Amino acid sequence: MTTFLKQKGGYKKLRVYQVSVIIYDITFYFVQHFLKKGDRTIDQMLQAARSGKQNIAEGSQAATTSVSLSFNKQLICLDI
Repeated sequence: MTTFLKQKGGYKKLRVYQVSVIIYDITFYFVQHFLKKGDRTIDQMLQAARSGKQNIAEGSQAATTSVSLSFNKQLICLDI
């Protein structure tokens, strides 16, 4: 079945996602080299950096799903 809707997963090409990956990598390097092991700050910083990447991915998926649901709803209203 061919679809004209955008496929999920295109977020990896977005500049904002690519920057969030760089931010995560730099954060990981920083906490490994400059903070003491066991420091609660490490977990907080890594989680915040990881959340940025994850929010972009989830937002992209939600947008694609929203368009798909809207289109399907219109088809149902038209009784197609």
